[in-house]
Amino acid sequence: MTKFDSGDTAWMLVSSALVMLMTIPGLALFYGGMVRKKNVLATLAQSFAATALVTVLWVAAGYSLAFARGGAFVGGASYLLLGPMGMDSANPLAPTIPESVYLLFQMTFAIITPALIAGAFADRMKFSAYLWFTGAWLILVYCPVAHWVWGGGWLGRLGALDYAGGTVVHLNAGTAGLVACLVLGPRRGFKTENMAPHNLVLSVIGASLLWVGWFGFNAGSAGAANANAGMAAVATQIAAAAAALSWTAMEWALAGKPSVLGMISGAVAGLVAITPASGFVDPKSALVIGLIAGAACYGSAVWMKRLAGYDDALDAWGVHGVGGALGAVLTGVFASTAINPAGASASVLVQLASVGAVFAYSGVATFAILKAVDRALGLRVAAEVEIEGLDINLHGETVHG
Repeated sequence: MTKFDSGDTAWMLVSSALVMLMTIPGLALFYGGMVRKKNVLATLAQSFAATALVTVLWVAAGYSLAFARGGAFVGGASYLLLGPMGMDSANPLAPTIPESVYLLFQMTFAIITPALIAGAFADRMKFSAYLWFTGAWLILVYCPVAHWVWGGGWLGRLGALDYAGGTVVHLNAGTAGLVACLVLGPRRGFKTENMAPHNLVLSVIGASLLWVGWFGFNAGSAGAANANAGMAAVATQIAAAAAALSWTAMEWALAGKPSVLGMISGAVAGLVAITPASGFVDPKSALVIGLIAGAACYGSAVWMKRLAGYDDALDAWGVHGVGGALGAVLTGVFASTAINPAGASASVLVQLASVGAVFAYSGVATFAILKAVDRALGLRVAAEVEIEGLDINLHGETVHG
């Protein structure tokens, strides 16, 4: 059997667990606390169901379409149902660990990406439609984009840099969220009813779990327990902290009070923006990226949404879409060969092309999938269901107390 590095393998197993923690319970609690009480179980169910559904689809076809040897647009069929994977096989992208561990690590990325989209259409999509949309979006959108950037596809060949998923995960999910909230339309009572978060304690716990899990997300993307992983972890911490302070300062100055929701949203914005850059930048650049991200994502999540009038319920576009695009472009500005030799290919123009390509493809494909699901099942719950709440109507359960 192939001799793998035990330290690298142990670190990647831990990283996989940390990224898994980001979806359940991290994202589930983060989103669940921000919706109204009548929809909290339905919101938690979306993250939990995505974890189960994507796991099965990743084994069946997703990993093969994203990472098997293929063309410029999508991977091949050689790893359907993980056929060739054995105890001694390794992926060339992470040669010092078993391929089973690399599969698991990449699976956790595939799980959280469609789960992020749900924040944009919270409180109004049918659970059946959500499942069909999530499955189709994973296969038709996430897997091709992952292949473009990481699996040997055309953006990677062009020189696009995305260390841990600024375009593949966050811009991709944020764009899909923007399209979804526009297709479904605003929640009933939007701008006229009180739609404040029902339990920000849950959201703070969720955001804290996301922050901790992000060390696996970014530092784990080194594929090994090495100096690059260490620097990525440092950059992650600095950017998250800087963005939390930047968002808070903006809100305090413009709205009069520093909200807890703003603090945690700022931290997540910094984590999103540093994701594509984390393995390419030094601590000073991470600080700058975080400060810019907090201010920019505050503007997009609050003022852009207010001016445009769309109902991105939990700011999937405002934080993940804008933060992912911003981080991708700033990677082209700040990437350093002293941190990672791959930074030699850094180009703002290439990063802009990558952002544009992912935005366009994700937007068009997401629209097509939503329309197909709407035609087959209907996307949105009935008016009376939305008014009474998704928990009792879709799942037959409520939160008491």
